Amino acid sequence: MGKYIFITGGVLSSIGKGTITSSLGFLLKSAGFKVTAVKIDPYVNVDAGTMNPYMHGEVFVTNDGAETDLDLGHYERFIDIEMTKINNITTGKVYFETIRKEREGKFLGQTVQIIPHITDEIKSMIRQVTKLFDAEITIVEIGGTVGDIESLPFLEATRQMKLESEESDVLFIHTALVEYLKVTGELKTKPLQHSVQELRRIGIQPDIIITRSPFPIDEESRDKISLFTNVRKDKIFTNYDVDTPYEVPMILNEQNIIETIIKLMGLPERKPDITQWINFVEKIRNPSGKTAKIFLIGKYTKHKDSYISIKEAMLHAAAYLNVKLDMVWLESNELEKGEFSILNDAMGIVVLPGFGSRGVEGKINAIKYARTKNIPFLGICFGLQLAVVEFARNVLNYTNANTTEVDQNTPYPVISMLDEQKKVTLLGGTMRLGAQKIILREGTKVWEAYGRKVINERHRHRYEVNPRFVDEMEKNGFIVSGVSEDGLVEMMELKGHKFFVGTQPHPEFNSRPMKPAPLFINFLRAVIS
Repeated sequence: MGKYIFITGGVLSSIGKGTITSSLGFLLKSAGFKVTAVKIDPYVNVDAGTMNPYMHGEVFVTNDGAETDLDLGHYERFIDIEMTKINNITTGKVYFETIRKEREGKFLGQTVQIIPHITDEIKSMIRQVTKLFDAEITIVEIGGTVGDIESLPFLEATRQMKLESEESDVLFIHTALVEYLKVTGELKTKPLQHSVQELRRIGIQPDIIITRSPFPIDEESRDKISLFTNVRKDKIFTNYDVDTPYEVPMILNEQNIIETIIKLMGLPERKPDITQWINFVEKIRNPSGKTAKIFLIGKYTKHKDSYISIKEAMLHAAAYLNVKLDMVWLESNELEKGEFSILNDAMGIVVLPGFGSRGVEGKINAIKYARTKNIPFLGICFGLQLAVVEFARNVLNYTNANTTEVDQNTPYPVISMLDEQKKVTLLGGTMRLGAQKIILREGTKVWEAYGRKVINERHRHRYEVNPRFVDEMEKNGFIVSGVSEDGLVEMMELKGHKFFVGTQPHPEFNSRPMKPAPLFINFLRAVIS
């Protein structure tokens, strides 16, 4: 049946439950255990696909085409396993499935209730993940904060799983904020104590506590936490502020947390081997090579979690090349006034994904700047599409060329809606999603990056390069370097330019710390050459 570790959070959200889940998954896998992970999101949306990045952060796309929470990206990067649509459970999915069963007559004669029907569905979805991955250990992160009304059914379901299992088969880890008050010079544990009290009121006693604090907690704080939470001192760990989240597995490993988990869960005694990981982190913290100043231009850059996979892919490539990365995040609106001096010291330009008309002209201006100044350029998804628009306007002289997403009446619709999308009426989960096969053109920069003819990358789009205009673009040097099996334009690049590549798929989703995305590596190579 497998064993389960449930991660809960207290005091406030965004304290690093996703990083804790990912770090424990990595350490357990490094110790030789077969691990998978689940993210529970208590919101009523079925998935993250229609949510604003400012509210939710990045939508992470899995190979099987699910639009999920960004924490699944952390799981993939840290644990180096492929997530699927069932690894992200939401309130919307649970109720959707329960109501479907009710309509089919599965509950005839019964009054459908939160307990047992909703909680049974939650347990079934969690166990389905364990079965699919044949996992020895399934780590389940419960989103939100203990005390939120939305998360109560999920906490109740996990309480039941503990009751239904052998004592050592289910482990609860609670992570909560321990704030430092500068005025008094004290670490305050009271909010953590109250969050554990709330958890115990629900019926869950944590087995392990991981504090989130600016620095390691002192013995006095540890004593207080132990006394008021009924958790022994040797089962209280600390996750303190570090330069990069990739250091978290190292600091947890130094505290021997895996040894504690192994003892509590009756697992075979093993130690994680994280030598390669330590070397990777050292390259991030202390690169000895050249500096690369990269401008990342988008419409959600004030909330960098909106582009977290791209940020991490840049870091992976920089560590691989031993490059010191200087990333400058720029709102594309700032480039719509015709003032480009801010880009004067840009060594490379990345135009980021994003939907809608806001900031489009700023992105187009940035693309023109990169093209005409021979600055290495990488356009991702909408970045490719707007590179096509810029080329059509300023090289082919197609006045008012545009994407029909922004201007349905453009005389030159160089970007148009995919044929399969024209009959779509529902917005959620209906884009061209997930991994698709791409055939690369020999002798191109993308061929050079990947080193093979056929690749698979993940997609999330409704619009495509309009094939009507491709021949004219290729005659003028903007060539198609990758196509789908059915002929859709997947990648384009500018001949004679140092590096000018647009990609319809999102290569950042497949990047890993020790296996960086090839396009990001070669983009950075061009920047420092």
